[in-house]
Formats: sequence, structure tokens, C-alpha cells
Amino acid sequence: MTSAEWTTLLILATATSFTPGPNTTLSTTLAANRGLRGAMSFVLAVPVGWGLLLSVCSLGVGSLVLAWPALRIVIATAGIAYLLWLARRLWGSRTLSETRTSPLEVSFLQGVLLQFLNIKAWMLALSVMSGWIIGKDDVWARYLQILPVMLGYALASNFSYALMGALLRQWLSQGRRLMLFNRLMASALAATAAWMAMGLHAST
Repeated sequence: MTSAEWTTLLILATATSFTPGPNTTLSTTLAANRGLRGAMSFVLAVPVGWGLLLSVCSLGVGSLVLAWPALRIVIATAGIAYLLWLARRLWGSRTLSETRTSPLEVSFLQGVLLQFLNIKAWMLALSVMSGWIIGKDDVWARYLQILPVMLGYALASNFSYALMGALLRQWLSQGRRLMLFNRLMASALAATAAWMAMGLHAST
């Protein structure tokens, strides 16, 4: 890969990885409610799931998603439903004592599978695949170069957001702050679901 290709890829990775989205919102929220250790399962699941997503896109599944509008609708609808379900669970968490005994948790497997329901993750994987991998002479060499870089970005961005949530944990434990924070994060997840729904409507 040329230096120009690397530069544009890193700009894309920075812009998409560190801007708020379902993954970073969940990383922040889980750490704020369960501590940094409680969020690490999800933080580690994100790069694993996204790496699998990029891999299946590179093997041709991405072309099917682009070619079949019905498949995009199924993926987006499932993602919207999951985000709304998470938002509903999060809305009801009021105190740290409640979150210790409540189902406010996303397992490693759920975190991996969430990447396949995350339209932002699909768009990034498809962009990387079409712009830097597919159609090139050195397809698999590029894939092996790009994959660890993108996984590093996914890990760094979600860990950064989780660390921010963990640092807020003590402050949020006072009064109604955690309840308001959780409801703000639930609203962010619901807004993301609404944005996905509008994009789905526009594409049909």
C-alpha cells in the first residue's frame, strides 16, 4: 500500500472509530455502571466482532449485502430492535446498587454479534473492503496489513470511552446523577436507532 492509501485509511479509521456510536455509547455506559473491569468483556468483543465482519465482507458476503436490499433491511431492522431493547433496559437503571443486580450487562458473545447488527460497523467494513482490498492485485496481503490496524483502532476507541465512563463512576454515584446519565445514554441509543430507521427508509 502507498503512503497516500495509508493516510486516507487512517483518517477514515480515526473519524469512524472515535465518533460516538452504538459501541462507544455502550462502552461508556457499561464502565460507568459496572466499572472498567465490567466493561472490558464488551470492549474486547468489539474488535473481535468487527474483525470477523471485515473478514466475511472480504470473502464476498459484503457484495451480497450491497446487492440484496432485503438483506440490508433485515440487518438494519435487527440492529434497530436490539438498540431499542438495550435502551429500554438502560432507562430503568437508577443506582449503582441496582446495576450490580440488574441485567445491565452485555456478554462477550453479545458484543461480537452486535457488530453484525451495527450498520455503522457494516458501512466501515464495506468502505474498507471496496476502497483498499477488493480489486487490488495483492488482496490478501492488504487484508493482513489492514486488519490489525483497524482492530487496534476499535480497541483503542472503545477502551478510551470505557475509561471515561469509569472515571465518571464515583461522581455518578451521588444522588440521581447515574439515573440521569443512564437515561441520557438510553436516549443516545434510541436516537441511533432512529437514525438507522431513517436511513433504512431512505434506501427503500
